[in-house]
Amino acid sequence: MFKTATVIWINVNLATMDQTIDGGYGALRNQAIGICDDRIIAIAPMQDFVAPLGEVTIIDAKDRWLTPGFIDAHTHLVYAGHRADEFEQRLQGVSYTQIAKLGGGILSTVKATRRATLEELVTQSQPRLSALMAEGVTCVEIKSGYGLNIDDELKMLRAAKILDANNPVRVTTTLLAAHSVPPEYKNNPDQYIDLVCEQLIPLAVDESLVDAVDVFCEQIAFSPAQCERVFEAAQKHGLAIKGHMEQLSNQQGSQLAARYHALSVDHLEWLDEAGVQAISSSNTVATLLPSAFYFLRETKLPPIELLRRYQVPIAVATDLNPGSAPLASIRLAMHMACTLFRLTPHESLAGVTCHAAKALGLSASIGQLKVGMKADMLLWNIESPAQLSYQFGMHELLQKVFDGRISDVG
Repeated sequence: MFKTATVIWINVNLATMDQTIDGGYGALRNQAIGICDDRIIAIAPMQDFVAPLGEVTIIDAKDRWLTPGFIDAHTHLVYAGHRADEFEQRLQGVSYTQIAKLGGGILSTVKATRRATLEELVTQSQPRLSALMAEGVTCVEIKSGYGLNIDDELKMLRAAKILDANNPVRVTTTLLAAHSVPPEYKNNPDQYIDLVCEQLIPLAVDESLVDAVDVFCEQIAFSPAQCERVFEAAQKHGLAIKGHMEQLSNQQGSQLAARYHALSVDHLEWLDEAGVQAISSSNTVATLLPSAFYFLRETKLPPIELLRRYQVPIAVATDLNPGSAPLASIRLAMHMACTLFRLTPHESLAGVTCHAAKALGLSASIGQLKVGMKADMLLWNIESPAQLSYQFGMHELLQKVFDGRISDVG
C-alpha cells in the first residue's frame, strides 16, 4: 500500500479525527502514514509496515502526534484600520450595541476599508493570515462585509483571493454584504437588500469570487425576512449559505437558515431548543466563537448541552475581526472554547478539524487523516492531543504539510 508513496512518516501517533474510529480523537498509535503528491495514500500499524523500494523520504516521528491541518471556519480577516478606541469605550461601560448606534462598530471599519486600496487591504491583512498559519491553520474562511457597496465588497473578495494565491493556505470566500445597513441606505435597508440580491451576488459569482453568502440576522442589522431574501438569491446562484445567528438576541435566524440547509450557523449565544432541533435536522454545523464572547465580556453562554443532546456538530473558530475578536490565534480560540464554553479537548480539536471542514462544505477532502484525503497535516511535539487546547503560546508545532508540501517550523 506504500509502494507509490513519496513521503512516509513512521513511529507516529495519529489523531485522525475520523468519527468512525472508537476512542477520543480517532486515535491510532504507532502508525505509518504515506502521501503521494497532495493525498494521503496509506495508513498502517508499524508492525505491518514494510518500507517500499525506490526513492522515498522516510521521516521518523519518534512517537509524536500528527493531526489534520487546522481550519478556521469563520474570520473577517480582510479589513483596514483598527478599533482600539472602541475597546477603551467598552471598558468604560459602553455596550457594543450602543457603539454601533452611535456610528461606530462595523461602520467605522467600513469607512477605513472603503478608503483602502486593494493593495493596502492585502498588505494589512497578510500579517493576520501569517499569524494563523504559524499556529497550524491550513484552511481559512474569509468574509467580506466591511465594504457594504458593490465596489468595496468585491474589492474585499479580490483581496482574499490574492491572499489565497500568495500563501500556502486554502482560502474559502464568503460574501457578507448583509453585515450592517450602510449609511447610504440608513432609512431604506430593503433597497440595500435589493442591491445585494440583484447586483452584488451575481457580480461576485460572475467573477468567481465567492463560495458562500452570510448574513447578520439581528436587531441592529437585518431582519429574518431580509435575510431570507439573501438566502433565496444565493440559492438561485448555487452558493452555500451561512449565518451570524442568535448572537445578541433570539431572532429565530437559525431556524430560518436550517430551512435553507445552511452549512453553518455561528455565534448562537441566544439559541433555544427549537433552533437546536432545527439545525440538527438540517445537518447544519454550530460554529462557536469564544473569542468574541470573551472580548465583548458576554455572559450568555451558547446552549452546549442542547447541542450535544441533539448531536449537532460543533465547530470552533477565531471570528478574527477588528471590533469584537481582534485575536489571530486558533490555539487561543480552542483554549477559550474549553475554559469558557466547557468543551472537551476532543470537542475543541474536532471543532477546528473535521467539524470545521463540514462548516465549509469541505469534509470530503480535508479535516481528517484518512486515505484519499488531502495531505494537510501537522506534526506536534506533544504527548497528548489534549495539550493543543490545554495551553497556548507554546511552540509545539514541528512540521506543517499543506497540499503535500512539507515545511519545518519547529
